[in-house]
Amino acid sequence: MTAFDWQRTRSQHVAAPAASVWEVVSDLRRWPEWATSIGSVEAPERLEPGSSTRYLPSARWAAELHGRTAPPLRVVEVEPGRRLAVEQPNPVGAMRVEWTVEPAGDAACTVTQRVACTGPLSPLVVRGVAGALARQWPESVTRLAALAGVRPSPDALRVVVAGGSGTLGRALSADLASRGHEVVVLTRSPQPDLPHRQVAWDGETLGPWVEALNEEPGRTAVVNLAGRLVDVRPTAANVRDLRESRVRPTLALVEASRSLSSPLAAWVQGSTTAIWSDAGEALVTESTPLPTGTDALPQMTGVARPWEDAADGANTARLVLLRTSIVLQDGSPAFDRLAGLTRLGLGGRVGSGRQWFSWVHVDDWLAIVRSALGVDTGVNPGVDPAASLEGVVVAAAPEPVRNAELMAALRRHLRRPASPPTPELLVRVGSVPLRTDPALGLTGRHCTSEVLAASGFAFAHPGLDGALADLLS
Repeated sequence: MTAFDWQRTRSQHVAAPAASVWEVVSDLRRWPEWATSIGSVEAPERLEPGSSTRYLPSARWAAELHGRTAPPLRVVEVEPGRRLAVEQPNPVGAMRVEWTVEPAGDAACTVTQRVACTGPLSPLVVRGVAGALARQWPESVTRLAALAGVRPSPDALRVVVAGGSGTLGRALSADLASRGHEVVVLTRSPQPDLPHRQVAWDGETLGPWVEALNEEPGRTAVVNLAGRLVDVRPTAANVRDLRESRVRPTLALVEASRSLSSPLAAWVQGSTTAIWSDAGEALVTESTPLPTGTDALPQMTGVARPWEDAADGANTARLVLLRTSIVLQDGSPAFDRLAGLTRLGLGGRVGSGRQWFSWVHVDDWLAIVRSALGVDTGVNPGVDPAASLEGVVVAAAPEPVRNAELMAALRRHLRRPASPPTPELLVRVGSVPLRTDPALGLTGRHCTSEVLAASGFAFAHPGLDGALADLLS
């Protein structure tokens, strides 16, 4: 393994027979139909190990470079009905893309994509096509599922996602759609790369978008993730914008729900464990009181509490206030910043290093949301989410770590040497040119969920090392 080796592996449950998914995956000529980073493919109808094919990336600059310099794409492994691997050689390394399809019952399967690069040209390959293949996996697997025949059944849940164009929203929309649920994304700017029904709204006033809730309220749910990214300087103006970017869309959704003829099936209201500001050594659960006075940081409690309060009065059969910790997800701003700093040799502890870091793997977060919606399948089959998940729910893995432990784990998984600590003063000074909030790194919370434990929820990634191994393997 070289210092430039890079790999990303993602899996998705798909509500289609393994044979139907394999039929699409194994026909490389159809690759551009579901992976938009691939522009074109020339391949034989029957693939065997050693078969040569050619492809062009969809990005113009990458297609020009690839078309002029790249040798043919080779089929290196075919296990009919289960596994296909192709390899793109370069002068001093290669990119390998592998798909595995595993049955999960008669009418469902798990499809896994692994993209790996080796050699000193890996950064260029990642920038050209490999990174896009990994980053666009949520949209790709949604299209793959549709090509394999996945369609919402008449009794499937319709989930209206506000904030569905963000990193978490995209992951959730893909997960639900691939499982056979109908997804409607409310967005200020419809995006052509999203393979979901998109409905325009301004996030403030009622309009035609209300019909997305009113079509069949009894089988419609809302997941509200709308809000500006928190990684900004904690000025009064920015704090106000953070708060209003969450409160106004929530109030609009609540007002729309009150116009419906019957209650919505469920409402998952986005929130954050930062609502407890800097909790120090307290062991925080759903029943922990919120801080007040000077302990309630304006950019944390002052944003999250009004966000939750704005959902009061929603016309829904069940309301879940989902207080989410830091989501470990490749492509998310928080995780990418942590990994990026570590790669740059700035992976030492931050401040004292004793502040608690509560986190959750994206796969577990998706499973928690499914449980909150009442559509959990396959991950926690014994859970009765309709009976157990209501009110405040903390979305956090059961094993929080100290900041020093987090940074040490990142260095191990990214194969970086020990790094000097970053003193608190340097964090505060450096946050100014970076236009970020030093409290994001200097404060912490030890958050776990009593509600999930009582419901029987089982985490796929309870420990940080396992979660990082899955994301950075």
